[in-house]
Amino acid sequence: MRPRVVGAVVGVIFGVTLSWTGMTSPEVIRSALLFEKAYLFLFFGSAVATAFVGLRILRAVRERAVITGDRVAWFVERPQRRHLVGSVIFGVGWAICDACPGPIFTQLGQGVAWSLFTIAGVAIGVRLHAARVATAPAPAPAGAAA
Repeated sequence: MRPRVVGAVVGVIFGVTLSWTGMTSPEVIRSALLFEKAYLFLFFGSAVATAFVGLRILRAVRERAVITGDRVAWFVERPQRRHLVGSVIFGVGWAICDACPGPIFTQLGQGVAWSLFTIAGVAIGVRLHAARVATAPAPAPAGAAA
């Protein structure tokens, strides 16, 4: 129960931050996608830098997640075709709907009715991905001969 409560609190803080910074505004998103203003990219860059440093410190010092106690670990994987295709689909969807999936519920909370279409698009995408994964053959074990 505790991780869910903490997750809800962090989610509310994240939503307020998205609203406060203008990240839910189609105008801010559009101006960034058209390379008119660097605000969004600078904000993203600072978030990535913070996460990069924070995760490495957590991994080096505690090696356990603060809330759940799970080990903090990841592996590095070379980019594959699926990563490129997925990023293009994500970018096209973002450009079409003028919204990143992150602030959808924040937009809904602000009364932005068209966020319902964005939520529907995300739900359809998740269902399509789940259906594809369910029918895909199991991947070969790492290090197995081809």
